Amino acid sequence: MIDAANITAVLLAAGQSRRFGADDKLLAPLADEPLALHAARRIAELAPGRRIAVCSNGDGTLAAMLSGLGFDIAVNADATSGLSQSLALGIAAAARGPELAALVCLADMPFVGTRHLQSLLARFDPVSAPVVASSDGETAMPPALFDRALFDRLRASEGDRGGKALLSDAALVMASAGELADIDRPDDLRRN
Repeated sequence: MIDAANITAVLLAAGQSRRFGADDKLLAPLADEPLALHAARRIAELAPGRRIAVCSNGDGTLAAMLSGLGFDIAVNADATSGLSQSLALGIAAAARGPELAALVCLADMPFVGTRHLQSLLARFDPVSAPVVASSDGETAMPPALFDRALFDRLRASEGDRGGKALLSDAALVMASAGELADIDRPDDLRRN
């Protein structure tokens, strides 16, 4: 178990959203507020030691909203380089602080609740469970918690796979049905 004060939460919010169309999906409305703010608010409720959001533009609307919720902004100006670039930037920012682990969340997963995030922290152990991932019963996925000893490996990942290689040995925490759904297309907003 790790206390929330001893982690950095990293919110990845710099994707290209190609399947969503021309609009910025992270600013698309879901239940009367921008999609990305749902994940950001659950992180804020968790009260981690630090909050970092990786955005494609440090001066944009999304960065301003997230900054208003207490997130430090790391900029990934080259979103075409894939998820791993955003992950590397977020983990590099996390490594500059004293926190013992990083909780990596995706801004397009608006249904993950604070209770699930707390369950990830409760399952964490730096020796027996240095990686704790969410699961839908079939797959290990974000949100995921990584011990500080793994930061260098996370920063070295490439492409769109992010920290997936490390998730293969993760301790798993089951999420409730639909909680790990992500938003990829405009129709996904209408279904939820």
